[in-house]
Amino acid sequence: MPVGSEAPEILLLRVSEHAARAALEAGCLSEEERERVAVFRRREDRDRYRVAHTALRHELARRLGTVPAGVPLVRGDCPLCGGPHGRPGVAGDPLHFSLSHAGDVVLLAFAGAPVGVDAEREPGLSVVAEVSGSLHPRERDELAALPGERRPGAFARCWTRKEAYVKGTGTEFGAEPSVTYVGTGGLPASAPGWRIGDIAAPGGYAAAWALRLD
Repeated sequence: MPVGSEAPEILLLRVSEHAARAALEAGCLSEEERERVAVFRRREDRDRYRVAHTALRHELARRLGTVPAGVPLVRGDCPLCGGPHGRPGVAGDPLHFSLSHAGDVVLLAFAGAPVGVDAEREPGLSVVAEVSGSLHPRERDELAALPGERRPGAFARCWTRKEAYVKGTGTEFGAEPSVTYVGTGGLPASAPGWRIGDIAAPGGYAAAWALRLD
């Protein structure tokens, strides 16, 4: 889907397929990104981070006509507290993007308006039971009406929609999951001023995007 349309352009990568190449291309990462990689103790965590961030830099560089190492990534101010942990962006450029990774999946989204994307593994029933109380009341009721074996998939759909939305708004560190209704069913409910869509994901994963409507 082209940038600027009613849906973002989505790129889904499998970490296991790109880890070796990302390790060779890690020189394009910033000093801060390389320091983040070094902090991870587990190889799979290092691989996932490198795949996500080298892919992001390559995709942005292709769109901006520069080299991956030269992409000037910045963080906007949080709209809730003003801190420097709002939506990521490119200094001086109107292109919007979002990044997410979980397990063996990396997701990138690009758009001409603020965008968010999220991928998650489907949780176990115990996690669903523990966390579902933080959802919107209607979403809690929807989950409770489902048989147990269907709840992990429904919860994951709902959670990725919420995460994509708050990433798009830049409020992911302060938003309450109970406030905005996005639904647990097959079709997402869009938040006011935003369009939300599900992404076809590998088995055992859920993914979603959110795009601000200008």
